[in-house]
Amino acid sequence: MSKIAVVYWSGTGNTEAMASAVAEGAKEKGADVTLLTASQFSAGQLSNYDAIAFGCPSMGAEELEESEFDPMFTACEGNLRGKTIALFGSYGWGDGEWMRSWEARCGDDGANLACESVICCEAPDDEALAACRGLGAALA
Repeated sequence: MSKIAVVYWSGTGNTEAMASAVAEGAKEKGADVTLLTASQFSAGQLSNYDAIAFGCPSMGAEELEESEFDPMFTACEGNLRGKTIALFGSYGWGDGEWMRSWEARCGDDGANLACESVICCEAPDDEALAACRGLGAALA
């Protein structure tokens, strides 16, 4: 059984709903899943999991949330080489540039993206939640 962490930050509940769907998808495939907020996770925990889903909405000028999520993720970056991860999040404006930048950042760190990242505008609809469950299943 694979151990999966779903680590997220959510200001409005949209990314939290996506995180729950990711966890559900991984559990349906038999994974042991731990759902954690960014403040509950640290780089020292990376080795405890076979794969990790990171979720963060777009903030400001299409950036990761900067007070909790980005510092946690930056601390993890040195240990992502060869790690299987997946990315998800919501946005309220723009075209998803924050996700493309985040994916490139992960690629530069040597992480293995398990599947296509999932983004949605505002609250996740049924299609976005299904995509999140698929993301979780891909990690498992």
